[in-house]
Amino acid sequence: QVQLVESGGGLVQAGGSLRLSCAASRSIASFTPMGWYRQAPGKLRELVAITSVTGRGRDTNYADSVKGRFTISSDNAKNTIYLQMNSLKPEDTAVYFCYVGPPLNVWGQGTQVTVSS
Repeated sequence: QVQLVESGGGLVQAGGSLRLSCAASRSIASFTPMGWYRQAPGKLRELVAITSVTGRGRDTNYADSVKGRFTISSDNAKNTIYLQMNSLKPEDTAVYFCYVGPPLNVWGQGTQVTVSS
């Protein structure tokens, strides 16, 4: 099994930036997909960004609400997934979770992001 630990959340003003990190307890380079989800109070967990390895190479998808502002990346040497978040908006306020797909299907514990107006 593998454990995922998120960090980098916090309080930021609208228009600001944060970089979230998701550190895995061992290599996750061979697993796909990997991504970030978020859950705001009273709402369902939703996809933010996800990256997958396909027969055509690497495929990355973003929620429409974050396209052009958020970027997902990974550093295999550090067993870490990142989410760079720029031009943050109050509606980005949520707990952010990282996820690694089958066969692990493992979630991190989440990190709070709060964007003030």
